[in-house]
Amino acid sequence: TGGSYNSVKERAKYIPLRLSMGERKMLRLVEAAMACCDYTTETDKPFKSSTRRTHAQMKHISSVLRGMVTACDYAAGQILLEEDNYSEYAKFFRQMFEIARRHKIMNPEKMRTEYGKLIYLLQDAVSPSIQPHLAFSCKGEIETVYKYLEENGGVKMLEDPLIEVATREVLAGKKSRSQISNEIRRKERAVAHLKQHYRSQHLSSENIHLCLYSICDNDSFLNSNRVPVDKVIGYLEQFFSPTNIEEGYSLSIVSGQDGSRLSHSHERQYYFALQSLTLWRDIIDDMFRLWAMAESDLLSESVSYALQDTGQGFQRVQQSPQTYKSMQKILSRVQGKVKQWIGSNVIHLGDHNVPNSLTFIDKYTQVPRILSPIVTCLENVEKICEEDNGVKAFIDNGFGGVEQLRKGILYDFFKSAFDGSGADNFYDAGSCIDGRLTSAWNWCSQLQDKPFYCIFKLTGFTGFDGEFK
Repeated sequence: TGGSYNSVKERAKYIPLRLSMGERKMLRLVEAAMACCDYTTETDKPFKSSTRRTHAQMKHISSVLRGMVTACDYAAGQILLEEDNYSEYAKFFRQMFEIARRHKIMNPEKMRTEYGKLIYLLQDAVSPSIQPHLAFSCKGEIETVYKYLEENGGVKMLEDPLIEVATREVLAGKKSRSQISNEIRRKERAVAHLKQHYRSQHLSSENIHLCLYSICDNDSFLNSNRVPVDKVIGYLEQFFSPTNIEEGYSLSIVSGQDGSRLSHSHERQYYFALQSLTLWRDIIDDMFRLWAMAESDLLSESVSYALQDTGQGFQRVQQSPQTYKSMQKILSRVQGKVKQWIGSNVIHLGDHNVPNSLTFIDKYTQVPRILSPIVTCLENVEKICEEDNGVKAFIDNGFGGVEQLRKGILYDFFKSAFDGSGADNFYDAGSCIDGRLTSAWNWCSQLQDKPFYCIFKLTGFTGFDGEFK
């Protein structure tokens, strides 16, 4: 992928295999089971003793497992209710949960409430207090492209120079129709060559196609999620300069003024925003690896969690060594690209701010949801002016024209979304790695009070939260 730091072979180790039609039916069952259960509501609350909580966990886990078996085979569900022998269906449960986890990693915008319940249920099911009672582990290894090809003797395909062409998403952009057609034909030829060259008795053409589609899905994810960050970085560099300060557009901030909790000169604030955006871009680029590390930490059988009231309700506070280590590598890489690092380099993970790696992953999947509406607004302003003279007159009179409006929105964003706001102390917000995102969310929550909010609405803005279906 253009702009990705990892080769296709390296990325394939963390790219989940696309679901087959049969697996999609099983996915619907897991989704339905999670949608109608209240696992976290019933277990993540104060109990008089740990034994009572373990009993509640066991009761609700077994209800979900029994429900899944009953939905597939009513008679088998009745026998399971009488005999209580869940280990007999160990392979079935592992497969069902693995399919749901794989689907979620590939589609972060899906299963937004169900996945949290699922991963917390699995976290308890593999814990030392519950797993002995179940007599099996619900945790299955995620089926990745690399794992599948390795098992079937096709890893060499990932080193083929044509793999890049065969799995690259064809983006229209400003290309001509003939350019797009040529790219599609080149991609189709590369796919046909790989299917012909690497098929064997263990690896059919259809299976190769499934692997290529899965890598292409990852490429599509990177494009749709990373492009908004790239565009905002481009806007920062286009409209502002670190050394040349345009009158009325100084990005300098002073602690205590306009909600800011940091003091930066124009140049310092420019680089602080640029570094934060570059870090977000690199995190998204490595999201599948981070997700694998996050699940590994959450479903660890050796590192347990503590249920604590963090000020945001009862949360599962758990150390996440693998996610933390991966995050530190990304941070070091970004720090190596810049002359000097501005602000703190503290990564919150396993404390009351970011209780565990699920919260961590959830925080960074929000980045495209924050930036996409801003990019959409900036890109469509010109279009709404061309379509309606009244809107054009309103923008000309109220904001000084399209370019001035764009610059005004970006000026407000780069100044106020990176000012350390969003909490009342420097530990919870500020210039630390997660505090940067807290400030950006704080800016989002104040959008309706901004003078340009009506422009966002005119360009189709509905919210920063995305879909919950």
